[in-house]
Amino acid sequence: MAFTVPLPRDPLEGGRIPSEEGCAPLGEGRTSLEDGRVLIEDGRAQWYENGLGWATVSGPPVQLPTGLRFDVLELPADAGAAVLRRIGPTGPVALHEERMLLLVAAGSADELPGLLDWLEWGSIALGLTGVGAGGRVPAPVPPRWPRATAQGAAVWLRPPEPGRAVEPTLPALAPFGRGSGHGGGGASAPDLVRLVDTAATECHRARLLRGNTLRTNTQPLAFS
Repeated sequence: MAFTVPLPRDPLEGGRIPSEEGCAPLGEGRTSLEDGRVLIEDGRAQWYENGLGWATVSGPPVQLPTGLRFDVLELPADAGAAVLRRIGPTGPVALHEERMLLLVAAGSADELPGLLDWLEWGSIALGLTGVGAGGRVPAPVPPRWPRATAQGAAVWLRPPEPGRAVEPTLPALAPFGRGSGHGGGGASAPDLVRLVDTAATECHRARLLRGNTLRTNTQPLAFS
């Protein structure tokens, strides 16, 4: 079953963002589709830089550098949907095509291989990867932007809140002596170990289900 997410529908507060279907005049005859895309990308970058205080990398598409304020765990969207059902509150979460992006504490990507080995998942192909220092991920379309701007772009499932620090909401390794079930940044964030173990379990389960579906669809009919 395909994992579907409703796309943003309302315009961004504070002004109209041009869509790819029709761009507002930009002066000096600049009314091309490309000019409109430039405005969209500029507006997206400003939303992150001014509203959240996050660094961006020019596009298109605009990208977010990892390893500064956060790292990212990437996994298949079907497995990610199961993780969100099981784990409850997490940090911000985005969807890009068939991959789900879970924001975690900076430095977590470096911990991922060791955690998978410790949890005895290291020898299994899961499709679970980390993006950390020096990496980039697509900047999701800000909430409430027009539908047309979101076609083929990353979108937020659980967006960050402007004016609120993101670090306390991010899953992290729990400090020594702290009870399990809470991340290093705040009481609402799951511990990174629990999140990785749940993500690995669901990645493995989704991989088996996809394999079983493929075998069922390709198996020849049997007649008695």
